[in-house]
Amino acid sequence: MTRRFQYTILMAVLALTGAAAQKRELIKYGDFEQWVTRNVHESAIIGGNDRQVYEVGPTATIEGSSPYKATGGSPWATSNVVAKVCGVTKCSNAVFPDDRPGGGRCARLTSLIEHCKAAGIINIDVMVAGTMFLGHMIEPIKSTSDPYSKMEMGVPFTRRPKALCYDYRLLIPAGARRIYSSGFGRKKDLPGSDKAEVFIILQRRWEDSDGHLYAKRVGTGRELLDKTTPGWVNAHRLHVHYGDITSQPYYCSSMQLIPAEKIYYARNSRGKMVPVEEVGWDSADSTPTHIIVMFSAGSGEPYTGTPGQTLWIDNVALLY
Repeated sequence: MTRRFQYTILMAVLALTGAAAQKRELIKYGDFEQWVTRNVHESAIIGGNDRQVYEVGPTATIEGSSPYKATGGSPWATSNVVAKVCGVTKCSNAVFPDDRPGGGRCARLTSLIEHCKAAGIINIDVMVAGTMFLGHMIEPIKSTSDPYSKMEMGVPFTRRPKALCYDYRLLIPAGARRIYSSGFGRKKDLPGSDKAEVFIILQRRWEDSDGHLYAKRVGTGRELLDKTTPGWVNAHRLHVHYGDITSQPYYCSSMQLIPAEKIYYARNSRGKMVPVEEVGWDSADSTPTHIIVMFSAGSGEPYTGTPGQTLWIDNVALLY
């Protein structure tokens, strides 16, 4: 046996040993085989349409517009919501179950414009980027102001994964343009092209005596996807970097601490939704208390997106 052949065998054994040692854990319902279907009748004044609103969780059908609460231990929330404004019930749905070629299901996240029109009363268009995250959406939505205050971002979590692993596919429409439309005022064309976004954030949170929530950043993984894929990209890995990463060559502005104008919310021990203020970077060996994972067909700016831009996601897991 030649030395070169011995070296090849050794490398193969080491590679197999490393693969076996890495543990992959699917986030609950992260295979997107099961969905909750909500059948909601919108108000007659805006057309009285029957709409289906989808959530990630154990297979079930819910009739009516009652505020949704996750069932079956599902940690997932979406940008799909039921809004009730001035007594008018309106739905928004931009995250859908979809079929994968060869079998199985996945999540389809699409950027689209929701229209709401009632003669002499309402005539608004709202840009919605299909988004899915770990946490809870607070229903019913009563206004388009301060959108982050309606999302409880993150779930309790005390482990230290090496990476977020998932399958994805991205479609950016030809001639894509980015627009802003919050429902009030004219739509605005914005410079540049939109990007899909994926991130994982680990935080160590605490609460002061007044009920304010604070956090230090334990782990960070964030990426922007800006190219249409020819098909599915399977077992893609987004690595988690621990501690203060601002001096690292891979650091970019999207990985920064969450700024005040984009601050996320969570429920404190008194049951009140309050901002979670990130006050610094934690040590690289810290243990987190919460995890945030988000997938979005847009770049994370509220009411901003490219109509028709679509991100498919499947098999979301953590690697250890």
